[in-house]
Amino acid sequence: MKKRITSLLLAAVMAFALTGCGKPAVPESSADSSVGYPDEDGYAEGHLGDTMHSTFFDYTVNSAYTCSEYGDYTAQEGYEILVADVTIKNTFRESITMFDTDFQVQWNDTSDEAYDWPVTYYAGVGDTIGENVLPAEYELAINESRTGLLVFEIPDGEKDFSISYQEYFDDDTTGDLFFVYFTAEQK
Repeated sequence: MKKRITSLLLAAVMAFALTGCGKPAVPESSADSSVGYPDEDGYAEGHLGDTMHSTFFDYTVNSAYTCSEYGDYTAQEGYEILVADVTIKNTFRESITMFDTDFQVQWNDTSDEAYDWPVTYYAGVGDTIGENVLPAEYELAINESRTGLLVFEIPDGEKDFSISYQEYFDDDTTGDLFFVYFTAEQK
């Protein structure tokens, strides 16, 4: 089955995963060999530098920081920019199409709206940010790796985040849910 992106469904799943009965505690150490692999409930979590293992690809959030502008992009009033360096490796048996909406950022807020997509999701923005930013859509060949930046707008003053990915299949079902938790430093 190939992956399928359904933005509205992903937003609903993320909002549900962050509210309700609460989420499992973030592990103290990433030395555990099970980090990045889904548990029996289909939930996986890690921290900066941990590799998350989905059906289609592995991804690692290598580093992250906040700033007021990146390249030619300046955050709107009341917001900052979160810049996350990520590495993605296709582990599937065929080429896959990646989308900016594969990844979502959440911040330390209990509201259902405490998340966003990369700025490349918004019309025309991705063309003006910079060459290291992952585009809105790109192909990964079998076993190909790509390192680049995901750039998000986040509310001023936030410092604790997670970047998540939800598996979607062609038959409109969902698979495992992955979160990478971190604190971003201000640059």
